[in-house]
Amino acid sequence: MPVSQATKILYHKIMTRLGVHTSIAGGIYKSLERAHELGCTTMQIFSHNPRGWALKYISGEDRTLFRKLKRELDIRPVFIHTSYLINLASPSDELFRKSIGLLKEEMNRADAISADFVVLHTGSASGEDKKIARQRAIKGLKEVFKNRKWGAGLLLENTAGERGDITSEITELAEVMDRVNGRISGICIDTCHAFAAGYDIRAKKGIDKFLEEIERYIGIDKLKLIHLNDSKGELGSHRDRHEHIGLGKIGIKGFEEFFTQVPFSNVPLILETPKKADKDDIRNLKKAKKILQRQIGYY
Repeated sequence: MPVSQATKILYHKIMTRLGVHTSIAGGIYKSLERAHELGCTTMQIFSHNPRGWALKYISGEDRTLFRKLKRELDIRPVFIHTSYLINLASPSDELFRKSIGLLKEEMNRADAISADFVVLHTGSASGEDKKIARQRAIKGLKEVFKNRKWGAGLLLENTAGERGDITSEITELAEVMDRVNGRISGICIDTCHAFAAGYDIRAKKGIDKFLEEIERYIGIDKLKLIHLNDSKGELGSHRDRHEHIGLGKIGIKGFEEFFTQVPFSNVPLILETPKKADKDDIRNLKKAKKILQRQIGYY
């Protein structure tokens, strides 16, 4: 993907926003304070317990505080990651209907706190034909948007290609987006998932191929978020196992090569690396910043 020197200079002058997934414990607005303390300029949260169907009400006071702090701390974009329980590709009518209902609520909660985007894994085929499962997910997404006015955008995230995954390839993401009548705002690319699915994003040839597919089938302008994660598994392992930056199979050199590609330099980055304590986020953010400073003049 040839890029002029003038374009490179323009991209490198744009500040890349970097953040992590933060906890909402103690009040959803607390997540912004935690992100700010870590030096983040963007962030991702769950709006509720991601492993349960029950939703805790977000009070009017918490909504106001969240919007106020978001503006004052200049943390943007804010991303909400959907519940792990959502599976729009499920052949179970009950799970399919519950997934539609929960995704609608996720979007409404994003609107309530002025979050910018909601990030979704479309689901798993659960042993069924992937094409049929993708058609079901498309049907579900159409229903989610049926009576929805414009608000927070929805991003589809690539998956690792584990058994049943229906959107591990760029062409599969593109198919879903095309069929939902332009209501999907864009995509979120997870580096661990891409690598596990077989895209060698640590080498120029593999990165070029990856970018060409995104540009051809979706459009680089639709790349709204990168989940920056190293991979425990080998290339094409189809294992969704995140690793600390530089300690996995992508590695520091792989990420340095990845970020020499100009289209990535203005896309928000969220770390979803393993976390047992705050120091894990601090260490991974430090590594990411060093890579970005060397490769794209991050500041």
